[in-house]
Amino acid sequence: MVIPVQRKPLTLAERTYIPQVLSGMRTTLKHIVAKPLTLNYPEQRPEIPPGYRGVPTLVRDPNGREKCVSCQLCEFVCPPKAIRITPGEIPAGSPAAHIEKAPAAFEINMLRCIYCGLCQEACPEEAIWLQNAYSLAAHTRSEMIHNKQKLYELGGTLPDAHRKWDKKKAATAAAHGATH
Repeated sequence: MVIPVQRKPLTLAERTYIPQVLSGMRTTLKHIVAKPLTLNYPEQRPEIPPGYRGVPTLVRDPNGREKCVSCQLCEFVCPPKAIRITPGEIPAGSPAAHIEKAPAAFEINMLRCIYCGLCQEACPEEAIWLQNAYSLAAHTRSEMIHNKQKLYELGGTLPDAHRKWDKKKAATAAAHGATH
């Protein structure tokens, strides 16, 4: 069953659209007087909120050593499969010989990355870290695939609150001293 809806007739002012025009002019005047909301990017940058998840990078410890042990947890947990790791061996005479392995190749495809932060959460060595960078640009698709060298350039060095690497080195040295 159809129920008819009664419309009230328009007044003279409503038929001339004067209230609507005045309402639009009031909005325009508000925007003219108000402080502008736009930024002159890139000279002015927006404030980054706390907890922002930016570009995933690899970081080194304060002594400049690679933290990544090529466990591949970040690769397995990555939903869009943007991370590719090729495990590599560490030479016996290397200062990092107490670590089982290190990545021979580490790539993150930034075109596939969804900035979810799962890679950082899954990393037991705190080697992968989300930086506050948010403006990535490139001329080709291949430039958006960050290799190990580029990831370390972007990541830099972060303080190691756990001193995990020094403890492993000391424990390894003590074990070698006890056996010799």
